[in-house]
Amino acid sequence: MKARLQHFAGALALALGAAGASHAATLTVSCGSNAADLKFCAGYAEDWGKAHGYTIKVYTPPASSTDNLALLRQQLAAKSGDVDVLMIDVVWPGVLKDHLLDLKKYSKGAEAQHFPAIVANNTVDGKLLAMPWFTDAGLLFYRKDLLEKYKLTPPQTWDELEADAKKVMAGERAAGVADFQGFVFQAKAYEGLTCDALEWVNSFGGGDIVDKSGAITIDNAKAAKALDTAASWIGNIAPEGVLNYGEEDARGVFQNGKALFMRNWPYAWSLAQAPDSPIKDKVGVAPLPMGVGGRHAATLGGWQLAVNKYSKHPEAAAELVMYMTSAEIQKKRAIGGSYNPTIMALYKDPDIIKANPFMGQLLDVFTGAVARPATATGLKYPEVSRAFWDAAHSVLEKKSSGAEAVKKLAGTLKQVKRQAW
Repeated sequence: MKARLQHFAGALALALGAAGASHAATLTVSCGSNAADLKFCAGYAEDWGKAHGYTIKVYTPPASSTDNLALLRQQLAAKSGDVDVLMIDVVWPGVLKDHLLDLKKYSKGAEAQHFPAIVANNTVDGKLLAMPWFTDAGLLFYRKDLLEKYKLTPPQTWDELEADAKKVMAGERAAGVADFQGFVFQAKAYEGLTCDALEWVNSFGGGDIVDKSGAITIDNAKAAKALDTAASWIGNIAPEGVLNYGEEDARGVFQNGKALFMRNWPYAWSLAQAPDSPIKDKVGVAPLPMGVGGRHAATLGGWQLAVNKYSKHPEAAAELVMYMTSAEIQKKRAIGGSYNPTIMALYKDPDIIKANPFMGQLLDVFTGAVARPATATGLKYPEVSRAFWDAAHSVLEKKSSGAEAVKKLAGTLKQVKRQAW
């Protein structure tokens, strides 16, 4: 990890050094790491820059949100103002609160248009530290042509998903697709696994790891059952390699036509529908399945735009943030890149619904998504998340049972809590 961060930091310093030399009025914007992020972020930022006399430089952070946060904390601890506009995860405002500009005097009340829960998430100690950029929730992507071929419907429970996956896997492999998989998801030991595993646990009625009051709730039989169930998929309906999959790894398998089901974020829809996609017009989207006696559960994701407190151009950076998070740009991003708007009125926009039918159909999934315990645990959230994904990974690798893992995890979290969260 340390070597990786040093590499990223060195590359950033070289890139930004060159940028700073080229123009006195330069704003550097963090735009995410995949192709869609760059296309639907950099272009709009550059448009604003041309209109306001600023050269826009784009900083592409590490693809792993875990590496991204570690590098960002390193930069901000050094009070680096190299990146003016920061793209931050929904669970980071409390972690980065001492380094972000209060946007209230620049927003002029625009935050009232956005989902209240996200605005509340971005408000720490009365300061509006970030504007909602796009929201996310975990979704089940499926091959609608294959479900129709085998006379199946989208699964409502994890047991149904497993049974359907086995049936279609057997049929497709017998037909000559030797490496066809039933289900792909994010099981690498990183923040993405925290998201997936929280969905499993919550869907079985096993709670939220740490509740809103700060109480540790993970050590229970339902949470253990959820993790054991997920472990049973590995080498069964999911490949062993899924243990090293992030979002793009899972999407690569699914989009190449080699899997029936995929858990991913909404961004995968527009890529699956691209003209050169092997599965164009063959994909459906549904809520993630329920656990035994549980509910449909989707982890709340999404990203925010914030201004680095150490920026040399804080006012311009804040104006750019307000432009990028406006209804006009959120609509363009929703249509072009299937990014879920954070402005409620846009979910009734006919152009957006035409481009992304699931957005209107699954609005309840987005508005009722399960939050990770970032608010309750504050600055300790990265430690809490790491402990959770390590515990989940140990079960998926069959190194421990669900019951053993949640018991050990509760003990670890009690030690973290002693340091205060």
